[in-house]
Amino acid sequence: MTSVLVINSGSSSIKYQLIDPDTGEVSAKGLVERVGQPRARVTHHHDGQAEVAEVDVADHEAGMRVVMEMFATHGPDLAEVELTGVGHRLVQGGEVVTGPQEVTDELLEQIIALSPLAPLHNPANATGIEVARRLWPELPHVVVADTAFFHELPEVARTYALDRGVAARHGIRRYGFHGTSHHFISQRMAALTGHDDLRLVVLHLGNGASAAAVVAGRPIDTSMGLTPLEGLVMGTRTGDIDPAITFHLHRVGGLDVDELDALLNTASGLKGLCGHSDMREVSAAAAAGDADAVLARALYCYRIRKYVGSYAAAMGGIDAVAFTAGIGENDVALRAEVAAGLGFLGIEVDPQANASGPPERRISPDDGRCQVWVVPTDEERAIAEQTATCIGR
Repeated sequence: MTSVLVINSGSSSIKYQLIDPDTGEVSAKGLVERVGQPRARVTHHHDGQAEVAEVDVADHEAGMRVVMEMFATHGPDLAEVELTGVGHRLVQGGEVVTGPQEVTDELLEQIIALSPLAPLHNPANATGIEVARRLWPELPHVVVADTAFFHELPEVARTYALDRGVAARHGIRRYGFHGTSHHFISQRMAALTGHDDLRLVVLHLGNGASAAAVVAGRPIDTSMGLTPLEGLVMGTRTGDIDPAITFHLHRVGGLDVDELDALLNTASGLKGLCGHSDMREVSAAAAAGDADAVLARALYCYRIRKYVGSYAAAMGGIDAVAFTAGIGENDVALRAEVAAGLGFLGIEVDPQANASGPPERRISPDDGRCQVWVVPTDEERAIAEQTATCIGR
């Protein structure tokens, strides 16, 4: 079995999976949490067993060495598997990483230079790449960007109505995010439906949430923009708001740039509306009669329906809708609530199919003119596949 080690390096965490890119089989996976803090927590899954340890992890290099130790101690031994490459997740690829690319010193410098466009993510991604290249210098390292799938958005969809000179100087355009997931789901839907010419809406609904309009496998629009802040209501992010709100809060409320950034990205969305960022907690509060939670859930669904309707106009109709990610895959009632206002587009869900069945299933009536599916996303597998393709394995 050939394998690709997929690494997602965050600011204080390292997620990893060892994957066969041909079958998608995961032979091991794990998570290092609280990197840079005393007593980091490490969880390693292999052969049906979960090994948990608390160790000191001073930085990402120490964290990556812990990952190597977990493989060596609990398996599989990386020296004994046919490890062909390492795939890295990158949040913001800008105009540089527009497809899977093998990492070079020059490319790594360009990734670091993109940090102003994704200050919370790219520095951590770059650190993980840098450390992994030192630890596995004999292996090819490939970077896969969340933005790559949306790089070729039509000009009308990627352009802001901003002074063109200002936009050009500062790299301002709509980049889109969650692209690896949207790409994976688009390919999977073509296989499931037997149609590669679908007018498809993918709803990636989790703590971060985005929608994409995809025609015949190519994206024509997406809800996130220059940053992951634009678009749908999310766990802690506002999604779409009037930009002048920020001017008002600065002039009248006295908030500075950092305070505005924190407000819009970490203290708004569901959390700002009702105090809970996890949709499960929002739903429980709503069921208990919390009016703020009822509104938060209703607004979350309303914004999704608005985007689906706008994408129907952009695509000239809709053939299929796919729900994915944590909320999209697991919240039965929310899927029904979203679909309830979209019957005029032929979007309906069958209550029984929606309520139960295999993780991947059609939930619309057999005679419905728009197919509605639940499709689990697998970004790590997608990264493994793209890594293997890039290195020509």
